[in-house]
Amino acid sequence: MTADWMRDERPRLAAERILDVAAQLYVENGIAAVGMAEVARAAGCSRATLYRYFDSRQSLQLAFVHREARRIGALVAEEVSAAGDPKDVIVEAMLAAIRLVRADPTLAAWFQLGDSGLAAQIAHSSDVIESLGTAFLGQAGFSGEETSRNARWLVRIIVSLLTVPGVDDTDERTMLEQFVAPAIAEHDSGRARLLPPPDERDARSI
Repeated sequence: MTADWMRDERPRLAAERILDVAAQLYVENGIAAVGMAEVARAAGCSRATLYRYFDSRQSLQLAFVHREARRIGALVAEEVSAAGDPKDVIVEAMLAAIRLVRADPTLAAWFQLGDSGLAAQIAHSSDVIESLGTAFLGQAGFSGEETSRNARWLVRIIVSLLTVPGVDDTDERTMLEQFVAPAIAEHDSGRARLLPPPDERDARSI
């Protein structure tokens, strides 16, 4: 029997409620262990009804990741000011995203042993996740043809640190400051505003 809330609410709201139910199951059981039957049972609906909203377990997982990525992206934008050195903005945005994910049990569950590979696969293939990375770079003033590629790389690094954390917060910050931000600044097509013009750099080396 379909739950009353699924009859009374609009499809979009019903889908959101299903994602909320799935989120709790992910925390309790781990991502890989949660199937459509478990979600339908917890939501109080039949599997046929659930499939009207999400046509597969993967689509349900992806919808959840997309929703949470948008939420985290909005929180990061609120926390991180676009003012200042663009490389510092990138570091602060990445650290904020990592901290917010770790602080949320429904998101941290995706990076537990056994589920991290699934989280990485979804993150690397998601256009929404990539668009958030591009937004981080845009906020820092980066632009150009290589921004999309750099955004994908940025997301991979965030996923890597969530899966295999650094020694501590200071260690992770140092890695991002020393290796990530300078590399993006050097290779982004908008690097002219981040690095001195070639002739000035040549003059400094004389």
